Amino acid sequence: QVQLVESGGGLVQPGGSLRLSCAASGIIFKDYAMGWYRQAPGKQRELVATITSVLSTNYADSVKGRFTMSRDNAKKTVYLQMNSLKPEDTGIYYCAATARTAGPRCVVIGYDYWGQGTQVTVSS
Repeated sequence: QVQLVESGGGLVQPGGSLRLSCAASGIIFKDYAMGWYRQAPGKQRELVATITSVLSTNYADSVKGRFTMSRDNAKKTVYLQMNSLKPEDTGIYYCAATARTAGPRCVVIGYDYWGQGTQVTVSS
């Protein structure tokens, strides 16, 4: 059974930092691309960042230069380091996993597994 468990969310002031973690089980983690999505109140879920099995990363324009996604295959965990947080970064952050990738750059086709989410609130 595949499980993705997020942690690290919370309340932070604008300009602050948080690090989210997502621990995976039930998959051959090193072969999977991983992603972070977020959903703000009243808005659709949006892709924040991805990291592939070949360690290439991609970020939404709104978080480039502020967020960094990384992975530790030995711990079967991905991280999202979030700096210079803004109120518009508020939302539920979800971890996702997939083995459906294409080409030498392992472009993600779609995500198959999801975590339950962790709340991030940026407010003074």
